[in-house]
Amino acid sequence: MELRHLRYFIAVAEELHFGRAAQLLGISQPPLSQQIQALEQELGVRLFERTNRRVELSEAGRLFLVEARLVLAQVDKAADVARRAQSGEIGELKIGFTASAPFTSRIPQAIFAFRQRFPDVHLALQEMSSREVAEGLEDQSMQVGIMRPLPLPDTLVAVELFREPLVAVLRTDHLLAKNGGEGLYLEALAAEPFVFFPRSYGSGLRAQLLDLARQAGFTPLFAQEAVEAMTLIGLVAAGLGVTVLPASYQRMRIDGVVYRTLLDPDATSAVWLVQRKDQQSPRARAFVELVTQRAQ
Repeated sequence: MELRHLRYFIAVAEELHFGRAAQLLGISQPPLSQQIQALEQELGVRLFERTNRRVELSEAGRLFLVEARLVLAQVDKAADVARRAQSGEIGELKIGFTASAPFTSRIPQAIFAFRQRFPDVHLALQEMSSREVAEGLEDQSMQVGIMRPLPLPDTLVAVELFREPLVAVLRTDHLLAKNGGEGLYLEALAAEPFVFFPRSYGSGLRAQLLDLARQAGFTPLFAQEAVEAMTLIGLVAAGLGVTVLPASYQRMRIDGVVYRTLLDPDATSAVWLVQRKDQQSPRARAFVELVTQRAQ
């Protein structure tokens, strides 16, 4: 049985006239009659009661019509699903993002805009370190990554969405915190203990801090480590040291700390949108296009 047999049958069942049905289908009447006869023979039932004056559905034909319509409706739905999947309108999109990304308004706004445009795409968002984002893209467990700069393998490509200043996080009673809203140079923190992400965490900020400190002529003393930026800010408030974070964390108002912009020339942190060079997912391509446009 072929789908065209069902379409032929439905046309005749709705018109109850072979000539009109053939005209609607764009074929001549004899082949249509032959196809209906072939369908009846295959099913082993009479679908129509025919006389010289009229055509009527048999009891089997009436019941078969209900099922035939359901079959064609499901086929049409399947075709629509395939077309929408090809255009990226449905399915799942796996996005790995570094913890600091949501603190910048552009990223949540872009995700919201994508959900508005593609409401049937399920976004599977997973917070990860920048290194884990790159690894997820490499092994294809993630399709898009939002991360801080790190050396990337040749299989991945990054687009810089934006840059933001780095800020020093100090206790409110720190001597350098009393300069109002003025910034400071990193060398002013050379003698301070730092609380920061561990090397094993894979944060791109650690490598950048070490590079900035080297340019400033010192090596940071890491007194305490934590994998959550909010924990680092809490450790600063507890008096265990100072830290350096992207300026977007200033939105988190925590008692006991102040933020001072670093004045060093390279004291900015980029946010990258990363994907595989051989990206095949239409959903991922649509997301990258939308986020990139909104970041410009």
